[in-house]
Amino acid sequence: RTHQWCFILFNVLLFHVLLFGADLLEKYFLRSLPLSYTNAKALEIREKARKLNTDLLKANLSSTVSTAATCSHQEVFLLVVVCSSPDDRTRRNAIRQTWGNATDARGYGVLTLFALGKSASESSQLEIAEESRKHRDIIEGSFIDSPETQTQKMLMSVEWAVTFCPQARYVLKADDDVFVGVVSLVGYLLSLTQLEDVYLGRVIHQAVPDRDPKSPGFVPIYQYPQEFYPDYCDGSAFVMSQDVARKVYAAAQEVPASVPPDVFVGICAKRAGITPTHSSRFSGEKHISYNRCCYKFIFTSSNIKEDELFTDWKETSDGEDCSL
Repeated sequence: RTHQWCFILFNVLLFHVLLFGADLLEKYFLRSLPLSYTNAKALEIREKARKLNTDLLKANLSSTVSTAATCSHQEVFLLVVVCSSPDDRTRRNAIRQTWGNATDARGYGVLTLFALGKSASESSQLEIAEESRKHRDIIEGSFIDSPETQTQKMLMSVEWAVTFCPQARYVLKADDDVFVGVVSLVGYLLSLTQLEDVYLGRVIHQAVPDRDPKSPGFVPIYQYPQEFYPDYCDGSAFVMSQDVARKVYAAAQEVPASVPPDVFVGICAKRAGITPTHSSRFSGEKHISYNRCCYKFIFTSSNIKEDELFTDWKETSDGEDCSL
């Protein structure tokens, strides 16, 4: 009988270890190393980020980026920068009418903007200029928007956030085909006890550089010689605290722009001594089948069609709570 009770107790303990062990491991052991353990290069980047001259950045950035968007007079808790292509006007309008229309979550300010390059079409460029005047939410770079300039767009987004919206506590980068659970994400960010070095998303481990010269994502060995990329957050959506955005910008000058944009951020973060934190509530590139309570809990779901976006947002925005 004693053996039976011991066996039952062992199984109960094993059940709880399996149930809660992963959370405890992530919470207490998979954190970034303290600053005192980072190397000299990381300390240099951190110090450079701390001393960034935003007035000088404004002068330089104003000559290459045109925008009517501003957040200088707003209390912004979460700045959302949606990377979009010039011709994806319907997607931008769908976001403006759904989750991008949220300016407040749990009493904290939210601002959603769109980042894009110039269109190769003159008529399309005129339409973008009109769209920007109407909505005042577009950040437009001087480069032609193309698959080859997506990393440049990412860097422009980070630089704009650091320069023109330094009061934003967090920056969410998202693609324009993503559903964002703004309320659940803000609630999670408010619960964080670590307020600096926050780099949060669906973490990709040991991704391999594309070595095919015929591929659009080709990365030459001389530009990135390592066998694997460092851990980074999938580019469909991830969050950076404001200090991480500054550190990424400070590290960016020595990182090759030929790598994919999300990898680019990951390399910059590693050079600054920042470790990405994984959350399965970010879907990455996956589309999560719609369920109202599930969508009220997750942070993102990818590959959302415009008509789905309206339905999903309408149903998840109601005040009805979900059971456990």
